[in-house]
Amino acid sequence: MKRLYISIFVLSGLFFSACSDDFLEVDPTQALPADDPALVNSDEGASGFVTSIYNQFLGWEMSSFAWNAVTSIISDDADKGSDPGDTGADKDVIDALTYNASTPSFLSTWSANYAGINRCNQALDMFPKLDKVTPELKTRLEGEAKFMRAFMYFTLVKGFGAVPIVDHLAQVPISQADKEMQLTRKPVADVYAFIEKDLNDAIANLPEKGAYAAADKKRVSKGAAYALLAKVNLYQKNWQKVIDNCDKVTGYSLVSDYALQYKKIGEFGPESIFEIDGIGSTSSPGFGIGNYSMSQAPRGSGGWGWGFNTPTENLANAYEAGDVRRDATIIFRGSVLYDGREVPSSVANAMYNYKAYSSEFYNQEFTDTNLRYLRYAEVILMKAEALNELGLTADAIPLINMIRTRAGLGDTPFTSQDDIRKAIYKERRLEFAFEHDRWFDLVRTGQAAAAMAADGKTFVVGKHELFPIPTLFLREAAGFSEQNPGGY
Repeated sequence: MKRLYISIFVLSGLFFSACSDDFLEVDPTQALPADDPALVNSDEGASGFVTSIYNQFLGWEMSSFAWNAVTSIISDDADKGSDPGDTGADKDVIDALTYNASTPSFLSTWSANYAGINRCNQALDMFPKLDKVTPELKTRLEGEAKFMRAFMYFTLVKGFGAVPIVDHLAQVPISQADKEMQLTRKPVADVYAFIEKDLNDAIANLPEKGAYAAADKKRVSKGAAYALLAKVNLYQKNWQKVIDNCDKVTGYSLVSDYALQYKKIGEFGPESIFEIDGIGSTSSPGFGIGNYSMSQAPRGSGGWGWGFNTPTENLANAYEAGDVRRDATIIFRGSVLYDGREVPSSVANAMYNYKAYSSEFYNQEFTDTNLRYLRYAEVILMKAEALNELGLTADAIPLINMIRTRAGLGDTPFTSQDDIRKAIYKERRLEFAFEHDRWFDLVRTGQAAAAMAADGKTFVVGKHELFPIPTLFLREAAGFSEQNPGGY
């Protein structure tokens, strides 16, 4: 894929930009207006325009230090890590749940996702103007853009609750209606409805995974849209819709070796539904996710990274004996990694995130590590959860056992609805550790207060269910939006 980037300019201190302020960077020495259809009025140009949306996920703000903080360090799966005196700007207060509306990682997550949404809106605004793009391709690209816009809004609504729905590019000078669009938080139900509409549009436009050529295997498919829609249904407890949409995710299967899918050789395998390509190569190491691996790699004498986002003893002890996921998820001090690299006993922390490890570029700022956002294992567990919640516990048990068998474990011994519910929650934790779901799972299932207490943290009911709305946004949104409850 051509690596085309859209530069995002800030409008009045906000995180959304208007059409006339955006530029498509086609050459390092030349910037041309993105609102000129001639620049992208070809199959290659239109594809590259959408590739720039995928490339948003390679950003430091979008997928690295801050994202790890608000999804992992905040939870009972991870500690801040690093050295005691290194706060990582705000990772200490996030770890302790003592953050506030000015904590930078929340602003990073907010602004990076809205910058990505802006890229989606740019593409969707451009497509009707293109008359030299193959119609079938243009339809597919529109589906990709809507999937990713839905994905970013899902990230925002899970974390922040009510958020502005920015569904088109604002013009300059900005109208009062567009200003209100950018600054007014919309009810959670409205945000979910918007996400569902985008996903249903994407489903209509996208091909099945098997219809893609090898060169396009990294792009989202109809199955990815169904899987994400099922997850959106899960968060709203629309159990029958979860089952219906999970059943439409076809053409995927569990890989036999759990650990393989986190290695270079296992990228975009049969279990992968939505995966962000870290790109990276020995000849061009500059296109990975910014410091994603470096920030989580072993620290100290004999180490090669910053050592943040370290697994907790709580997580390590949650695995049953013989569970292969433990050694595929956690790097232990004094161990030897799959590529022969030794982790000396002199490194600073006892454990590190194995899923962030890059064999090829462990000493580079940008690595080739991929982000796995949707896997077929999650489709199986989402369906199991929905079946159990509808009282069809006997039908849920075989699905749980599929996941346990792959993990090297025996069948679940539980049979009651409540015990199976707990078993599903536990399997989700161990299956998807460090895949950015744990915190949101704790909140949506009502486990957060108890789980945080067991990890030595105080979860304030009525406050910590939602992230604080960033102070910078609220200053611009005075009179339009207010802070989340809890006294941030």
